[in-house]
Formats: sequence, C-alpha cells, structure tokens
Amino acid sequence: MDGSKILLTGASSGIGAALAPQLAEKGATVGVVARRRDRLEEVVAQCRKHTPASRLWAADLSDLEAAERVALEAWEAFEGLDCLVNNAAVPKRTPVMRLTPAEVADVMNVNFESPVRMTLALLPRMLERGSGLFVNVSSLGGRLGIAHEAAYCASKFALCGWSEVMRIDLEGTGVAVKLVLPGPIETEIWDQPGNDPALYDGPFVPAAECAAAIVAALEDDGFEYYAPPEMPGGFGQRDVVVGKTNDVDGFLGVMAQMAASAGS
Repeated sequence: MDGSKILLTGASSGIGAALAPQLAEKGATVGVVARRRDRLEEVVAQCRKHTPASRLWAADLSDLEAAERVALEAWEAFEGLDCLVNNAAVPKRTPVMRLTPAEVADVMNVNFESPVRMTLALLPRMLERGSGLFVNVSSLGGRLGIAHEAAYCASKFALCGWSEVMRIDLEGTGVAVKLVLPGPIETEIWDQPGNDPALYDGPFVPAAECAAAIVAALEDDGFEYYAPPEMPGGFGQRDVVVGKTNDVDGFLGVMAQMAASAGS
C-alpha cells in the first residue's frame, strides 16, 4: 500500500473518515470525496501528516455527472490511481408503503449509480495500464433484507451483484475487485433526519475497527470481506447470511415479527 494512490468516497464521516487516515498511515496518498468540505478538510489534514500530497474533492455524488468528473479529475491530479474505494452511502428507513420513487432514486444514485459511474470512468485507464483495484463497500444489508430498508437494501444488493460480476469479467486483466460488507457500525447513518428509527439497537462496532478490517482486506488476496468478521456478542456476520440462505422463509418471518413488535 505504501506509495499507492487511492480515491475514497464518503470520507467526511463514519467509516470513510476513519479509513482515510489509516490508509495514509500505511503510506497511501489519499483523495477524499464527500459533500461537506469542512469535514473533509479535517480528514485530509490527518492524512497529510503521513502523505502530504493527499487532497480533497467536495462533491455531491447524487449528481452522477459530478461523480464521474471527480473520478477523472483525481486520476489527472494524482497522475493515475491505484484504487477506488466506493464507500459513500445514504440511508432510507421507512416502510415500503410510504416510499416515493424520488426517495428510491436518491438512494440508488448515491449508493449504486455513483460507484458505477466512477468505476466506468476509471476502468478503461486501469485496463490499459494492466493494474488497479476497485473496492466496493456494500453492507450486511446487501445480503439480508432488513425491515423498512427496501431502498437501502436494494442499492446494496445491487452493489454486491455488480461487484461479483466485475470480479468474474475482469479475471486475468490485472484489475482486481473487492467487496466489503460492514455490519452495524457506529456512524451517523443511524441518525439521519427523514428516517424512521432503526429496528436494530446494538451493539455497534466503532468505525475505526471497521476501517482497520478494510485496510486488512486491501492487503489480502480475497474477494469478499465482512468488516469486521465478528460482531460484539460473538456472532459472525457470515454465519447470519448463511443462516438466512438456508432458511429464507424463517429469516423473513423473524424480520416481520421484529417489525410488527416495533410498531406495536
């Protein structure tokens, strides 16, 4: 990782804000992207303690043309990129009966369409060079349907499918893909206005611990990583996904009971 150039979205808070300095500490020059310039300035200042050439791009990734433009600007500014980490995400917690098409579109744009745009902007350049890495940060909600989170889960399921097929299609090109699945992480995503309270009420993993798991994934050779693999209380995230796969009806029944209890 030392000497690499990494573009990281969703870097103003949560996982991204914790991950950027950890990447810089490993020797990576980091380009951080998010809407909130003031927050980004704090994050990039931490990065520059280790890699002074790190810099920021303030952009709203729901604007897909802006997302593509940032990717290309970063490539030019850094004279190439070794890695794109698609981490930006927004929640939408509300029963599907109350969702509007505009709300679903907003979530899909940030959580799925912007990673696609940024990836496709950079992919030809990485293929021509014969090397590169795309890291897509999905969610445990990309493998499990979570009550009241239809739009969010749809976006994260899409990112999982996109990542798996990328991994297949790019075999032998020198361009690699990794999929990261965080569980319940202690971030601002749980407290965003315009969202119903989450059914899940803890325990949560600190963002720095999740970020450390992502750094470890970047230094490993595999494809799929749960970050972290085990949650407080000792349950393995992969085990939960396997359990759901083995008994989908049972999982959905339990989730429906949780939603009904929360609404009573």
